Amino acid sequence: MDRPFLTDEHEIFRKSLRKYLEKDVIPNYEKWEEERQIPQSFWKKLGDLGFLCPWLDEQYGGMNTDFGYAVVFAEELEKVGAGLNGPGLHNDIVMPYIASYGSEQQKQKWLPRSTTGELISSIAMTEPGTGSDLASIKTTAVRDGDDYIINGEKTFITNGYTTNFVIVVCKTDPKASPAHSGISLLVVDAVDLDVPGFRKGKKLRKVGQHAADTAELIFEDCRVPAGNLLGEEGKGFYYLMDKLQQERITVAISAMASAERMLELTIEYVKQREAFGKPISKFQNTQFKIAEMATEIQIGRTFVDQLIIHHMAGKSIVNEVSMAKWWVTDMAKKVAAECMQLHGGYGYMEEYEIARRYRDIPVTSIYAGTNEIMKTIIAKNIGL
Repeated sequence: MDRPFLTDEHEIFRKSLRKYLEKDVIPNYEKWEEERQIPQSFWKKLGDLGFLCPWLDEQYGGMNTDFGYAVVFAEELEKVGAGLNGPGLHNDIVMPYIASYGSEQQKQKWLPRSTTGELISSIAMTEPGTGSDLASIKTTAVRDGDDYIINGEKTFITNGYTTNFVIVVCKTDPKASPAHSGISLLVVDAVDLDVPGFRKGKKLRKVGQHAADTAELIFEDCRVPAGNLLGEEGKGFYYLMDKLQQERITVAISAMASAERMLELTIEYVKQREAFGKPISKFQNTQFKIAEMATEIQIGRTFVDQLIIHHMAGKSIVNEVSMAKWWVTDMAKKVAAECMQLHGGYGYMEEYEIARRYRDIPVTSIYAGTNEIMKTIIAKNIGL
């Protein structure tokens, strides 16, 4: 399929990334899944090879690349496994907040080491009692002289167990009306030192995406310099809304890559597996199932690629991205179920990649805003 937004330079980047993944990551990925962690050495190697935050300006260690490089990065890591989603979150979801809303001093402090693998970042939005309803968060940050004192608990934080640099979504004005106008973004910087009052809870045991560490973060009278405020106080919710377009299109890109990989695996399997004296690819039911999945995947690819073009052009496509996020992730879940079924009993065995894919994909319809929230956004935007 022609993808005009990807140039020869993008494909050179892809070839280089794929070569590294095939040599050093794929052979170790099963071990990382068992250990429930990707090693620090993986981050360092990504940094050494120029794969971390290449879109940053050269003065911060980047290469001034466009979003097409993020597309390639997301696709290639997803082809290995969804448990590698931590670096993508670091690259294209967390660090843009610093680049867009940080002061020059903050940029100089945090951006350069984000490109080297020295710094592992995260963003703490979700709380135990609050999911997609960000306006209802309970974590507070009270100004005390030259500091803010943070109290609260966050959960389901990707990179949370290894993070040393976290953007915390908190309420600096709990009495603000409307509630979302009291939300601010504060950076808890534990890169070089322990931060009193900040601790990591247990590493959460998930159904899938095992190599991606996910943790609770607890703040108990955590004192943070007022200089760690990102942008303006009370503007945090608006900053989050501004960046969610890229976060959600990134989820759709990864889900598309996963669906394509699952179909590829299944076509290969049904051609080799025989039943009743012939490959199961010769049975009409198999052919119909494969044809249906191939069609839906092609529809999804066409839509997502068009949105990538619009996003790269700087267009506001919040409604369309919401459509893509829910439809593509739901489609990928359906593809996972159909592909497992076509693998028969072997599809339920951990030795087969489709089993891992089947358990990895469901959460994509939950994070970055549930698919129900996506439909609410769409309904609102079409005047309902």
